[in-house]
Amino acid sequence: MNTLSADFLENIFTVQKENSLHGKWITYKDIEHLFYKYESQFVVSQIGTSEENRPIHQLQVGTGSKKILLWSQMHGNESTGTKALFDLFNCIINSSEEIFSKILKECTLVFIPMLNPDGAQVYTRVNANQIDLNRDAVDRVAKESKLLRNILEGFNPQFCFNLHDQRTIFNVEGTKNAATISFLAPSEEVTRALTKGRTETMNVIVSMNKMLQNVIPDYVGRYTDEFYPTATGDNFQKLGYNTILIESGHYPDDYDREESRKYTFFSILQGIHHIANTLSFDDYEAYFDIPNNDKIFYDIIHRYSDSKNDIAYQYEDKIIDGKFVSKLNKVDEKVQNSNIGHSEIVFEGKII
Repeated sequence: MNTLSADFLENIFTVQKENSLHGKWITYKDIEHLFYKYESQFVVSQIGTSEENRPIHQLQVGTGSKKILLWSQMHGNESTGTKALFDLFNCIINSSEEIFSKILKECTLVFIPMLNPDGAQVYTRVNANQIDLNRDAVDRVAKESKLLRNILEGFNPQFCFNLHDQRTIFNVEGTKNAATISFLAPSEEVTRALTKGRTETMNVIVSMNKMLQNVIPDYVGRYTDEFYPTATGDNFQKLGYNTILIESGHYPDDYDREESRKYTFFSILQGIHHIANTLSFDDYEAYFDIPNNDKIFYDIIHRYSDSKNDIAYQYEDKIIDGKFVSKLNKVDEKVQNSNIGHSEIVFEGKII
């Protein structure tokens, strides 16, 4: 597999990072002004509106026969993939590196960088009508779900990238490392059979994992492949559209998800590069070498001499009076010995 080097990825990210986007709360107003600068090379179009009539945009670039559809912020409070996409857009319009000309020659790329602008505005998972778009693939009650399906069927991609964020609770199984990036080749039905589509999806994930192991070894996990009958990825995979799920997670001391953004960018670029340069997607077995996600983390643990009284806390992100606030909530007063805090505070004596 043709794996991009860590030095190349680090250098191009540093140069092309879209610095106007920062932190976890990314709204339509944050990206609206950026679309104009991509019109020289992308076809930028408004493809619809949200339930509250916020614009939803698509960017298309490339002339190749390999079609790839990528979308982010299906959940409004999961913005790491959105930031990484705009970093990639900058690479495409600014970089003269051969890998980008090769991608544009071999592939046609369609991006929907913010599918749920209503949820993004108020920093919620759901849309304005309290519908989880990632569980609306069958009924398609939401305008945004209908829009995504129309784009999917009209474009007919060979591969899809479904970009999400995952909670800070996840670690890489068998380690004490956060699951900074997790991948999934979604199941098509309850038996989780290895269909041709799933194995082709796994092949692309293998290439991304191989690259990441050179950059953040042992910080990459595999998300559960339990079949969800109404989920987007599962249904798209079932319909014959190979769908790669990327879950951007926590990295030490990275609550703004800026390091995670970088590794998400690395993953997307490696995946597209691999698709552009690969004729056969048959080699997939190494997918199962990626450790599963586990759940051992809390954000903060207060430790006491009597360990039975250790207390765990998790951050809850909210918008209060128009500002992004992370509130610390007590979530567990019976912390298991196997649990770890991203931060731990040790107190002498027993809790009173």
